[in-house]
Amino acid sequence: MPRDRDSRKLRNVRHRRVRKKVSGRPEQPRLCVFRSLRSIYAQIIDDTDGRTLVAVSSQEANQEAGNPIRPKTAVSTAVGQMLAQRALERGISRVVFDRGGYKYHGRVKALAEAAREGGLQF
Repeated sequence: MPRDRDSRKLRNVRHRRVRKKVSGRPEQPRLCVFRSLRSIYAQIIDDTDGRTLVAVSSQEANQEAGNPIRPKTAVSTAVGQMLAQRALERGISRVVFDRGGYKYHGRVKALAEAAREGGLQF
């Protein structure tokens, strides 16, 4: 770990460490999460081809709901449900979860649990 306390650098170090072990294959692609201060993004990626198979963002979830969903964890839950629905439509049922260097806590955990409840297995 670097000695400085820059949170972005530390997250990138954690993310690179996780990505050494986690990769998406055609039969089990990678579910990647990116969390910013305002939004959350989730993608299902096949790393062998380098293609994004399914992508959902919190902006899409808010547009589909009509009015903005307020708590960020509720938005993350909606994103996880939309992602699971779109993945199942494309025939994807098993994925590998890549938390992106973030703690499995809060919004990332809400997204993962909603995706599991929606039918994705990981």
